[in-house]
This record gives sequence, C-alpha cells and structure tokens, in this order.
Amino acid sequence: MANRIPLLDMSPEIESIWDEVNAAIQDVLRKGQFIMGPNVREFEAEMAAYLGVKHAIACNSGTDALVMGVRAMGIGPGDEVITTPFTFFATTEAINHAGASPVLVDIDPATFNMDTSKIESKITPRTKAIIPVHLYGHAVDMDPVMEIAAKHGIKVLEDCAQAFGSEYKGKKTAGIGDGGALSFFPSKNMGACGDGGMFTTNNDELATAVRTLRVHGASKKYYNEVIGYNSRLDEIQAAILRVKLPHIDEWNDGRRAAAARYNQMLKSVDDVITPFEADYTRHVYHQYTIRIEGGKRDAIQARLGESGVGSFVYYPVSVDKLPVYAGINFGPLPSSDLCTTQALSLPIWPKIEPETQQVVVETLKRALSC
Repeated sequence: MANRIPLLDMSPEIESIWDEVNAAIQDVLRKGQFIMGPNVREFEAEMAAYLGVKHAIACNSGTDALVMGVRAMGIGPGDEVITTPFTFFATTEAINHAGASPVLVDIDPATFNMDTSKIESKITPRTKAIIPVHLYGHAVDMDPVMEIAAKHGIKVLEDCAQAFGSEYKGKKTAGIGDGGALSFFPSKNMGACGDGGMFTTNNDELATAVRTLRVHGASKKYYNEVIGYNSRLDEIQAAILRVKLPHIDEWNDGRRAAAARYNQMLKSVDDVITPFEADYTRHVYHQYTIRIEGGKRDAIQARLGESGVGSFVYYPVSVDKLPVYAGINFGPLPSSDLCTTQALSLPIWPKIEPETQQVVVETLKRALSC
C-alpha cells in the first residue's frame, strides 16, 4: 500500500513561499550568472550572521563540507579522528578520504549522540580531531568535547547535517567547534531544491584553505596550489536558500511543537521510548525518532507501512558494521548496536497537523498490540 502519511511532506513549506521562490529563480535566470554569483555571496554573509560565525563557505554538499574541513585541518595519512558509529557513512567517509582512520566512541542511547565521557580513553598520539555529530537535531554536549580538544591540542569539526538552527547553551551549532559542516539536502530542516552544503568557521586560515579547496585547489584561478575539488553551490540553490533562511526559526518551532504533541500522545505507550531533550540543547527535530523495545521494531515498521503510515530507520546498521570496514575491529559499541535495532523515525514536518499525528499514534498503538 502506498503511504497515505509520508515520513516528510515538504509541500506546505514550499507552498508558503512559492511566489518568493519563483521570483528568486526567475531573477537568476534573467541575470545569467549560475555559479558562485551574487546570491551565493549574499547567502554566505546571511548565514554567517545567522550562525554567529566569521566565515560561512558554500559548497556542493554536506559531504564535501566534511571532506574539505578535514583536509583544511591538516589531517592526513596515519592520523586518527574520533567520531560516532551512529551516523551516516559520510562522516567517516570524509575521514577516510583524507587517508586518516576513524576511531569510534559509543553513544548515549538517550540522545543518540556521542557519549562524551568515553572520548578521552580513545585519544592516542595519532589523534588529530573529533567530529561530534548533532544527530536528529539534538546537539552533542559540546563543553566536554571542547575541553578535551583543548587539553590535547586537537581540532573539533561539528557535523551539523541534521541540526540546522539547533543550539547548545544558547549558541548555534556549527559555531562552537573549530569548524562546522552543514547539509542543504532537500529533506533537511533547511533544504535546497538539489544538493548543497556549507563549511563554517571563525578561523581565517581554515576559511582560506576551504575556499581554495572548493575551486580545484586554486586561490588564484589557473594557479592551482593543491589538489582540490569542484565543489561550488549553484546560484539558483543559493537564491532558494536565501528565501528560506528568514523562515527557518518558525519552521523549527513548528517541528518542536509537533514533537511536544507526539511526546504527550506517546507518554504512556508501553515499549516506546520518546526522544530525550537535554537541558543544554534546543532540539530542532530533523527527525522525531523513538525507540521501540522488545525486539519488535522491524515488525512494527512493517505494520505501519501496511496501514499507510510512513516511517524510516536511521540507521539499521552502525558504521563499524558496514561492509567497507569489514575486518576492522572498532571495539565493542553496545549502545550503538542497541539503537540500530530500536530506532524508528515517525512522520514530522513543520506544519504537520495534530490530526495527522493522532492517526500516526493510533496506528502505532494498534501495531504494538498485534
């Protein structure tokens, strides 16, 4: 059966800004500058102001932002970078692209994020950086991360692909570490109509390095200094994102309101653990992810689908279990393993109606009772 309630419905969002988006696209088409034009420059400035950072550098994807961020930090063959096993492959892929090795720290199952109390035991003389991932829109506890990094003289690159607009102790993520990587993949809270990404930093040297890497390693055209990438944000995508940026706080508030309604509806449902929000963060619920106990997650997801309710598993396998890492011993990661069997994301978007959520919850209750 086709889903009657999708995991994500982007139509209310785009309908609310339809005329502005159309006008922005038409303006780009008429001016005829499609790569690294005025909209890209203005978008970078507006993003830097919104995030409270000195530099915001647009690029082709969130993955590229990670890859170039790792390279800009001087990380290379023989180095180690600490991160989480409960993330999308792009996080560790960026480390491997630099020739370095990922070292994985288990998660706190309450937040799905890196357990910061386990970081220091993983540091070796080869450790050059930590990549905390603000998963599902919930910030990592960054104070311990930054303290450990300062103590050992290593860098911090925030993976903010799922956390645009989230905050840690009143400060926007992507502006806490030495650098930040953002994704504008269409399904993100701040999504383009195609691929897009951004690297953020307050460090002038890192900014210069990333700006060089994104245009084939040349700070001056045709005078290539390093092996770089073709990683530029399209002007049309920048124009669309500029229209969206003034609405993002309202849309994130809508997600938070939807999450609060879900929490209330699900608070007494057996075998369901609702998302935890620590007091240090402002969660933006890129995903509303519950945990289903008792080994029933896959069966529950199948029943939801049969009843026309969309859901998704982020992630069914942790990074350390991926085929690409076969034969590598990352050590025991029991909490990550547990969450790969329990996590289930339910439908959420800024303007999801309470009646729709009620249908989702009632369908979930019926599936649990089978």
